[in-house]
Amino acid sequence: MSDDAEPQRRSRSDAGVDPNSQADGGSVETTIEAWAPSRPALSTRVGRPLVLGIVTLVVLVLSVPVVVTFVSSFAETATGILPRGFVTFEHWRDVLGLGGDQMAVIPGLAFSLAIATGGMMLNVVIGVPIAYALTRYEFYARDWLNTLAIVPLVPGVVLGLAFVQTYPNHGRSALGLIAGYCLLKSPYMVLTVQSSFQSMDLVRLEESARSLGASWPRTFLTVIVPHAKRGILAGCIITWTLAAAEFNFTFMVVSGSPDPFAVFLYRNTSNATYMQQAAAVSVYFLLVVSAIAVLQLIGNRGFTTIRDQ
Repeated sequence: MSDDAEPQRRSRSDAGVDPNSQADGGSVETTIEAWAPSRPALSTRVGRPLVLGIVTLVVLVLSVPVVVTFVSSFAETATGILPRGFVTFEHWRDVLGLGGDQMAVIPGLAFSLAIATGGMMLNVVIGVPIAYALTRYEFYARDWLNTLAIVPLVPGVVLGLAFVQTYPNHGRSALGLIAGYCLLKSPYMVLTVQSSFQSMDLVRLEESARSLGASWPRTFLTVIVPHAKRGILAGCIITWTLAAAEFNFTFMVVSGSPDPFAVFLYRNTSNATYMQQAAAVSVYFLLVVSAIAVLQLIGNRGFTTIRDQ
């Protein structure tokens, strides 16, 4: 403290004023206590660990069966759910038809990848404009159309029977499978893309692009769609994953060979050992993970308006 401040402190003390008090009547200690950080609320101290614990528990409950199934596919035997005797690829060879006793299923898996991808792409072509129109414009019966677009109208079995009866020449073809997959899974595409559009100011984006000379198709394809890439990518992943394992519709419609993936799963999980079932399901896990990785890669590279110099 400086020398000229000490006399002021003494004069305040002689006048009966607390030397630690401020000119406005508040003391330094009171000011420090007023600005001292408060303790976290009880909801913060208890709520965050509780939510984290619940999320961790849910993740474990959902992921443990997947891990156990995948590990069991390489086991020789199993006692209950506990696999024993590692490592063998016998069950994978049996499932994939590489042992010589079964017909190879690789063509069927390739066929399944193709029709699931076709259904997903058809969902993009149809679902994205529908989601955009429902979000952007006000028109008569919009609420009814929104309800029809996001609610599955019929289950897979009913739709399969309808396809076979209505289109006897094409209902059982690959085109019929693609159309059915698109119709069954379109609500997932419309919902996810619609959520992305609802988070944007579509009118402002369109007016900004149009004021710079862009046509409406160019505005939609190069401005609106890239801004909704997360919703489109999520819709692609969901529709592809569900279409690849769609059993009810596929079983009612498919005829001949190659067998789609749903029929492949059915044949390798009915009246089969636990290890063979685990191998068949593990094939599906690997296909889904690979498809998600490819879709993520394509989505991150394909939905951008920035060009590399």
